[in-house]
Amino acid sequence: MSDAASKHAPAHGDPEPNHEGPIRTPKQLVLAVVFSFVIPIAVIVLLAGYVGSSTKPAAGSDEFTDKAIAARLAPVGSVVVKDASDVTSMKAGAEVYAAQCAACHAAGVAGAPKLGDTAAWAPRIAQGYETLLNSALKGKGAMGPQGGGDFSDFEIGRAVVHLANGSGGKLAEPKPAAPAPAASAAAN
Repeated sequence: MSDAASKHAPAHGDPEPNHEGPIRTPKQLVLAVVFSFVIPIAVIVLLAGYVGSSTKPAAGSDEFTDKAIAARLAPVGSVVVKDASDVTSMKAGAEVYAAQCAACHAAGVAGAPKLGDTAAWAPRIAQGYETLLNSALKGKGAMGPQGGGDFSDFEIGRAVVHLANGSGGKLAEPKPAAPAPAASAAAN
């Protein structure tokens, strides 16, 4: 035997190694090439069809509804004209206290005297209603000004009386402002 034949011969009874791939004919080669391109393209087309056929609205697609457009075009603020003499539409002192004042005065946040703490409120009540109302409207210490907010000065005054009277004071309920004379009466 020659050296070239002995180099490729299996040693010690090993079976001869197979150096051929799974493609043995040109027809198999053509089919492998075609399927290696056709199958991924078919999968991509089917996935695109599946994703494109869904009827779910996409994220952010409600931007063009009439309600969403109206909300974007709405003015930022509005002016509400209240009649100062209409006491029936005004909030009571307890309601204003619960909505505006209780956040700090119920728990004593930032040194605010608590509702019902007669010792803390006694020196303040002794200064009188006008001083308490002025402090509430313009702010004092850590308390910000309440005037010009959601409530009228009259409603803040009612809350001041509620807070003071709930803490040992005996302040009278404030009276509403006298109605302004009507323009038609002034013309006569």
